[in-house]
Amino acid sequence: QVQLVESGGGLVQAGGSLRLSCAASRRLFSINVIAWHRQAPGKQRELVAAITSGGPTNYVDSVKGRFTISRDNDKNTVYLQMSSLKPEDTAVYYCNIRGRIALGRSPTDYWGQGTQVTVSS
Repeated sequence: QVQLVESGGGLVQAGGSLRLSCAASRRLFSINVIAWHRQAPGKQRELVAAITSGGPTNYVDSVKGRFTISRDNDKNTVYLQMSSLKPEDTAVYYCNIRGRIALGRSPTDYWGQGTQVTVSS
C-alpha cells in the first residue's frame, strides 16, 4: 500500500502564498498521473492541477498563472505552489497519485487525507 501525507495548509491573507507538500510512503513502480484536487464547502471536488506521464501539465482555468504543480522524485514528494491566493481558493486540498506499485499490477488511485487552505479577504 501507499500512504500520502499532506502538509503546508493554513490560513493566509488574500494575495499571499502557500506551498502544499504531499509525501508518499514509498516509491511506485510507475506513475500515470500526479494531481491536486480541492473541495470547497457545499461544492463538488474539482481537479486543480495534474501532471500526466508523458503528457502536458494541466491546470483548471481559475488557477492558471497562480499555481504550479511539481514533483521531487528523490523525495517521493509532490508540491503545489500557490501564489496570489484569493478567498475563492479556500478549500480542502487533496493530493492524488495514480500508479502501479509493481510490474503487472493494475494502476491504483491513492489519496492524501486533505489539508485545509483558508484565504481571508
